[in-house]
Amino acid sequence: MKPLILTPQEARKIILHAAGLSKRSPFGKGREAVYKLIDHLGFIQLDANYVVERAHHHAIFSRVPDYKPEWLEELEADGRIFEFFTFVAGYMPMYDYRFSLPVKKGFLARRKTLTQAEINLMRKVLDRVEREGPLMVRDFDNDREVASSGWWDWRPSKMALERLYLDGSLMITRKDFQKVYDLPLNLIPDDIDTTMPTPEEFARHVIRRSLQSLGIAYAKEIVWRARYVKDHVIKQELAELVKEGEICQVTVEGLKSPLYMSPRYKSKKIELSGEAYVLSPFDILNVFRHRLKDFFNFDYQIECFVPEPKRKYGYFSLPVLVGDTFVARMDAKADRKQRSLTIHNLHFESVKLTKPMLGRISDAIKAYAAFNHCQQVIVKKTNNKQYSKAIMDGLT
Repeated sequence: MKPLILTPQEARKIILHAAGLSKRSPFGKGREAVYKLIDHLGFIQLDANYVVERAHHHAIFSRVPDYKPEWLEELEADGRIFEFFTFVAGYMPMYDYRFSLPVKKGFLARRKTLTQAEINLMRKVLDRVEREGPLMVRDFDNDREVASSGWWDWRPSKMALERLYLDGSLMITRKDFQKVYDLPLNLIPDDIDTTMPTPEEFARHVIRRSLQSLGIAYAKEIVWRARYVKDHVIKQELAELVKEGEICQVTVEGLKSPLYMSPRYKSKKIELSGEAYVLSPFDILNVFRHRLKDFFNFDYQIECFVPEPKRKYGYFSLPVLVGDTFVARMDAKADRKQRSLTIHNLHFESVKLTKPMLGRISDAIKAYAAFNHCQQVIVKKTNNKQYSKAIMDGLT
């Protein structure tokens, strides 16, 4: 079967539909919409950066405008979602739990040989959780023997808790973003399958989940989701699924092949609403830099990981999308005490913006400020005063 040939515009529509960004509120409203979103994407990336509202809350808000952050903790408490790793930490539907087991096995295989003292401490920590119930790091005595050398220099009890979490002996929930460690049997509902999947089952799960959230993908993006699993068979099963007709190869004009897509998009008519979105740097749409270049002609990099002298746009620059075009990026910080959202740099791309588009951007920034509990927006720097003024006028 010859690969389906798509135009870049057709590809962008499919990608945005898969990401839940083709129209406003695609999953409905309320707490149930949050679960539908996580169920659809299969994964919401979690991040601790609090310059503005954290990435997982931000990504949900972009698709569920009436979102309340407490809904995430409620879904977790109800046993409908859980936190663990795919390529990074994030939230997943609880019924996908068994597919986290190969990742846990992978973390265990990568673990360096532990000393007997480290093994004994892990046993002691696990025993306390078994006897006392859910515990946080602060519930353990400060057992550090030397001064901390940096952010990731954890004290021994914290390291023991994290090792037990990564190998599956413990799970975590969150309380005010702080980790609460508990036994899996206390958090996993009785009807959840906890058997280890075969390598083929795991590979097919990763492929299906990846394509459902990405829409169109290179093999390397699908493989990346299994990066903690040793000797996975993603590429072999990808070829098998193509043979079976469950997945089709596609070619996008101007891009390297092969690309992969679910056949459901062959005949699906997708119309973009033209909505404006202020997106998280860790949104599923933005995590692969090469995808943004290839499909959207948008060269984006989050610069909090870049040394300050080399930053071009700012520490925490948020991509701004209108329809299928990235039109700007805004380096923002929420001053929660002053209830003010400061945009240190509002940088517009080389794209002509119409009055309606500027109005939608203004509405998106206003909604984003309110989501961050900010009542005013301040722009300190911009490369287009005319566009910036039109947006600011729309905020009043």
